[in-house]
Amino acid sequence: MRTALFAALAAISLGFVAIWLAAIPGDVWKRWPGWRDTGVGFITNVFDTLGIGSFATTSGFFKIWGMVPDEQIPGTLMVGHTPPSLLQAFIFIAVVQVDFATLVLMIASSALGAWLGAGIVSRLPRRKIRIAMGSALLVAAAVMAMTALQWIPGGGEGLGLSGASLALAIAGNMIFGALMTLGIGLYAPCMILVSLLGMNPRAAFPIMMGSCAVLMSVGSVPFIRSERYSLKAALGLTVGGIPGVLVATYVVKSLPLGAVRWLVVVVVIYTASMMLRSAMLERRANREAVAEA
Repeated sequence: MRTALFAALAAISLGFVAIWLAAIPGDVWKRWPGWRDTGVGFITNVFDTLGIGSFATTSGFFKIWGMVPDEQIPGTLMVGHTPPSLLQAFIFIAVVQVDFATLVLMIASSALGAWLGAGIVSRLPRRKIRIAMGSALLVAAAVMAMTALQWIPGGGEGLGLSGASLALAIAGNMIFGALMTLGIGLYAPCMILVSLLGMNPRAAFPIMMGSCAVLMSVGSVPFIRSERYSLKAALGLTVGGIPGVLVATYVVKSLPLGAVRWLVVVVVIYTASMMLRSAMLERRANREAVAEA
């Protein structure tokens, strides 16, 4: 069964690459990522592989440095982080034990949520995306802060779920998959959910990595087809992100994760504030334009 899952992941990977390559224009070399784009990809995917997540930190870099227009951030996150997430999925599913049925059902539900969510987000106007992302990032900051303060239960020793607990996990992961399209990462809420349901937090890693790999491959398609993403920044996340995953997996043995988490919380709150401020200023500008007209 595990071999079949790897075969499915390989097919999904090839499908994503084929769709993305078909949509990339012939002058892609004119928009090849620079050191900043690849650096962001490397750093955020090191954090991602360690379980901190990449969406919130990447959004922070994009907003602070003005690398990507706000309305293109959700699509850029989805498309650019997909190849590193697929690599993470192969690694963690291979080395971490988890109940196969729980793993497959939670991955499938997250993909369904992402497909439904991406179809909506890819058509939203810029101001609504700013409000949605700002609100989602504040939720992410709150979850990260609770994790850092150890207010989240430590979990049990189970490697799988059944019955009502499994149904709850499936429903929750579908919601998390939809929220991914708004730029709020799946890792923290997924780990909290499985811990509350009595699973070993370590068993959450293949679930998180597998869910993100599949849902991002699926959820990226509407953004690619509508061209609601930055190709240059997305390529940077991929080119820098793949070595970042390998370094975090095989080289990094320890980081002061407590300090890193608090740093991420500060960055995420700042980014959320800037997103909501931009939405407020845009609304004011629209009102003034209407008044002048």
